[in-house]
Amino acid sequence: MEKYVKMLREKNLKVTPQRLIILKYLNEHSTHPATDKIYQDLKINNPSLSKTTVYNSLEILEKHGIIQSITISGLEHRYDFRHEMHHHFLCKKCGRIIDIDVVCPNLGKMLECGHNVEEVHGYFKGICKKCMNKEKIKDGS
Repeated sequence: MEKYVKMLREKNLKVTPQRLIILKYLNEHSTHPATDKIYQDLKINNPSLSKTTVYNSLEILEKHGIIQSITISGLEHRYDFRHEMHHHFLCKKCGRIIDIDVVCPNLGKMLECGHNVEEVHGYFKGICKKCMNKEKIKDGS
């Protein structure tokens, strides 16, 4: 938990038990969960946790650059512990969101022009390798 305490203190944020468990959860669940999933999973061991607290905590953590919010699958916000620039792949079959370490080819050009780039969002959509392999097994190929 010390790692998460440090992250909060570096941003001059109040260290609360709720923020700590949310950070720990997101770090351990790289599935890019939505707010409701985070709330449901954490509520099991934290019965006094409110949905409002989860929403507010996620908003503050995102605002301060500790986590990032992605909207690859429509209007639903999904959360990612990895806050450095990277892209995402959405499987249209199983709904999984996978981190992709691809460098944006335009980032260097933007920096050369003197711009300060704070966010880059790159989304790929298709069928993941796992789902394609399942289809091959079903089809007998």
